Amino acid sequence: MDVKSIKLSARTIVGKKVALLRRKGIVPVHVYGTQAESISAQVEDQTLNRLLLEVGSNIPVSVEVEGQDGADICFVREVQRHPVKESILHVDFLRVDVSQTITAQVPVVFEGTAPGITQMGGVLLQNFQSLLVEALPMEIPAAFNIDISGLIDFEVTIQVSDVESPENVSILNDPDALVVRVTAPRIEIVEEEEEIEGEEGLEGEEGEGEEGEGEEESEE
Repeated sequence: MDVKSIKLSARTIVGKKVALLRRKGIVPVHVYGTQAESISAQVEDQTLNRLLLEVGSNIPVSVEVEGQDGADICFVREVQRHPVKESILHVDFLRVDVSQTITAQVPVVFEGTAPGITQMGGVLLQNFQSLLVEALPMEIPAAFNIDISGLIDFEVTIQVSDVESPENVSILNDPDALVVRVTAPRIEIVEEEEEIEGEEGLEGEEGEGEEGEGEEESEE
């Protein structure tokens, strides 16, 4: 597996004063996990942004902190962003033991074209954006690529048990859970409702006409 890397600087500024770092384009970072001591660090926001574009929460990262011996294999565990600007406020890296299994969410990526959509006008219904797996840190897949070209109609489904995974990777979701299928378009139901409403309107007009005729006869 191609492991991405990042180098952090030690951080002495903590608490509310970290706002001063952010104004200078520096993001506070926290490295924790295993039996080692937690580390407060920092890194330039541009460097961190480039890394986060390449890795998710399931891709291992080699993290080196200035002044520390060697590098640790970590995973991005939490990214805090500004609610309006969406700039990065803080990032947590989870340090792991590469000899021990961990759990992680692996994104689901669809490949191919579903005939149920292109030929029958159906809509793709996706129940999972990611699947929970257990594996050694260096064996966690980057994504599950699922071919949807077999979804030929509204009856065919792809379940968790249909998803292929590497030999040493266990998917922890319910095997019978639905991952994706093609459903019938809702527009057909809307058209039927409109037709029924139209018929009811005509019946109402006919009823009003009959009442009017009755009134004229009584006046005579």
